Amino acid sequence: MGAAVSVVDRAEDAAVLLKAEHRTLLELLARPNSAAGLARELGWSRQIVSYHLREMERAGLIALEEERKRGNCVERVMRRAAEAYLIGPQTIGSLSGDPDHVEDKLSANYLMAVASQAIKDVSRLSRAAQEAGKTLATLTVETEVRFRSAEELGCFTAELTSAIAGLVKKYNDTDRVGGRDFRLIAGAYPLIPKPEGEP
Repeated sequence: MGAAVSVVDRAEDAAVLLKAEHRTLLELLARPNSAAGLARELGWSRQIVSYHLREMERAGLIALEEERKRGNCVERVMRRAAEAYLIGPQTIGSLSGDPDHVEDKLSANYLMAVASQAIKDVSRLSRAAQEAGKTLATLTVETEVRFRSAEELGCFTAELTSAIAGLVKKYNDTDRVGGRDFRLIAGAYPLIPKPEGEP
């Protein structure tokens, strides 16, 4: 398997990913397989499967695992290029939202616009780092918290903002030569309960 998450950032590749047949094939290609093997598993014709695999390979959704010699033919064994796929907001260009255009910084719209911008930025930086053979430095803090009241949520927000401001003041050094600039975001939203029986 390739990357843990692959961000599809071109509209034409997103269209390939969204085809029902392609999603079916991607699920099966968690284990490497050939067009002939997939055709047998699904009851489809080999020609149809081969056509779909070519489309998916061009879009970067699958990759060649190995080639096997079968008599006079070479069988191409394919695998998923990633464990999971995400359609990047950049596929719809300027329609993807800009945090600077949202006035209410405490609104759900602002949180979604910031999250959208983060996906665009991190996917672009990740691709550049991969092409350069480097690792992209990131940090993620994710947790759950239950507030007794809306007032406590307000107090928590004020304390968190103050704590982050203090840390930024302590560590931010705009004069350091060779330093690296980072964007830090923090957000919270109501927890969606998991269905019963789901881990």
